[in-house]
Amino acid sequence: MGYYKRPDLTADAIKDGWFHTGDIGVIVNNKFLKITDRKKELFKTSGGKFVAPQPIENKFKESPYIEQIMVVGEDHKFTSALIVPSFTNLRNWCDKKGISYNGNEGLVKLPEVKDLFQQAVDKYNQYFSHVEQLKKFELMPQEWTVDGGELTPTLKLKRKVILEKYRDVIEGMYD
Repeated sequence: MGYYKRPDLTADAIKDGWFHTGDIGVIVNNKFLKITDRKKELFKTSGGKFVAPQPIENKFKESPYIEQIMVVGEDHKFTSALIVPSFTNLRNWCDKKGISYNGNEGLVKLPEVKDLFQQAVDKYNQYFSHVEQLKKFELMPQEWTVDGGELTPTLKLKRKVILEKYRDVIEGMYD
């Protein structure tokens, strides 16, 4: 019927008899609805193109070296990302290659590590349209956590918090 004693919220959510959840989806086999993203997580580039970050992030997390990723680019010319490496896998890779490092801070600054991640970006970019492809990325030296405020208790990204916390890093990718 609607929200209790909130006709304003009811009018926003129920239109033409349909409940608008804020989810974005596709019809599969003319039979099933597959939820692919949240409408409020869409962003628009400065060129006016809309980007849904979740499918991009999910594809990139297939890499054994990417633990967490957040795609950014609202009001910018291109799409970029903050990437949190899988430090366990990355350390193992460095050990096998004989690459020495000094903690996570030093690890993410190594040219060999940046090259490894550039290869991953090149590999996964091919699955996306030009506007969705990552043009730049920054490796983050620590994982995002619930305690750190970057994740919800259900381990979803708190995009606004991350955007604010790493504003300088993000703006650096667009300088």
